[in-house]
Amino acid sequence: MTALALSMIAPGILDYLYGDITWEAFAISAGITGFSGLLLVFAARPTEKVKMSVRDTFLLTSFSWLTLSFFAALPFIHSHATNSMTDSFFEAIAGLTTTGATIIHGLDYTSSGILLWRALLQWLGGIGIVVMALTVLPMLRIGGMQLFRNEFSDRSEKILPKVSQIASAIFGTYIFFTILCAFALWMAGMTCLEAICHAMATLSTGGFSTYETSIQHFDNPVIEFILVIFMIIGGTTLILFVRCFQGDLRSLYRDTQVRGFLLAIAIASVCSTWWLWDYNCPLGTALRRSVFQVVSIITTTGFVSADYTLWGTFPTLILLIAMIIGGCTGSTAGGVKIFRCQLMYTTARANIQQLRRPHGVFLPLYNGRQIPEGIFLSVFTFFALFSLCFAGLTLGLGLYDFDIFVCISTAVAFLNNVGTGLGAMDYATLPDGAKWMLMAGMILGRLEYITILILFTPKFWRD
Repeated sequence: MTALALSMIAPGILDYLYGDITWEAFAISAGITGFSGLLLVFAARPTEKVKMSVRDTFLLTSFSWLTLSFFAALPFIHSHATNSMTDSFFEAIAGLTTTGATIIHGLDYTSSGILLWRALLQWLGGIGIVVMALTVLPMLRIGGMQLFRNEFSDRSEKILPKVSQIASAIFGTYIFFTILCAFALWMAGMTCLEAICHAMATLSTGGFSTYETSIQHFDNPVIEFILVIFMIIGGTTLILFVRCFQGDLRSLYRDTQVRGFLLAIAIASVCSTWWLWDYNCPLGTALRRSVFQVVSIITTTGFVSADYTLWGTFPTLILLIAMIIGGCTGSTAGGVKIFRCQLMYTTARANIQQLRRPHGVFLPLYNGRQIPEGIFLSVFTFFALFSLCFAGLTLGLGLYDFDIFVCISTAVAFLNNVGTGLGAMDYATLPDGAKWMLMAGMILGRLEYITILILFTPKFWRD
């Protein structure tokens, strides 16, 4: 909370320099958030080394995101950038979960401070989810993430010192790529503020733009190419880039997940390009639009360079599948994640081979190593919870009598933190009940479902 309060200073200063009264909203919000954070720091200082149980870790992870979302909404509330408290919470959660679904109309005329605050929210949320995915989730054995525990921690009791090393290395890499992206976008023709906001939105795979029409506003192939490169970086396991900077240049190529990620992008882009080209779209234009939109969706960024809802059924379904697949684990991207799809395929293939040759020994492998026992059960649990949440959210939206495809695509988009649905839906006009359901979907998807859902089981609270 203290760090969040410090982050509010930059947008406040920017609005003050531009003579916008919104700076007062940031000053008030920073004061409330900073005071609350410091109060907790001094009131709850531990007298001895803190020992956290698994239950404590679940609670800390869940309530950290919920609490930060509440305080992150304060600038929207005090500046009246949104129409209600519900809208303010929606915008804050969409930023911190890197979903990028905006509820603000008239972005082209919104104050510079608010635009920067939206970018900062998703940037902070992006680095937060990367550190959580590589340190906390493996320890909690969520969704098969324990598969990566040995890569980032020598022993379970050494997790705390290892966390600080991992976090600092990833944070440095994250900052480096953000600065590089912002500089490239500035050189390509964006203003300084536009470049910074879009760089933060790209590396965090959040997708908040400074314009209503998103990247379509610029209509610049160079800008789109730069964004494609950095969206792919944001959707790739960031710790692999740390290894590259340390001299292990082959770590990216050797990683099964990265190869699967790039293969999925290539296949989806080729299919979409072929479809658009077959419908009399020039090949160059078809390739440019397809690659950008496929990368934007599969990395769960949600930038838009063209109205892809008019492309037809086939490419729309490709993008819907790409939403579900998502990026790599240990990245800022949402979705099911490439490694879980690969584990399901590997395990299914081994079982089919076992059926054909009952006396043979077929071991499912991942990255050249045998998959430990219990991993598949964790992955299956993840898919089961995703299916239940998807069914629940789709039915919940159906209560408001939306079109069936709109309900399905919106549920997929929010659970996978894409934010951009495949149907026509203005989030600002939704009833408050639908907005709260979508907020729940964003939080559930970002925290891998079980982190939140386990809090509602009676056995969790028993000693």
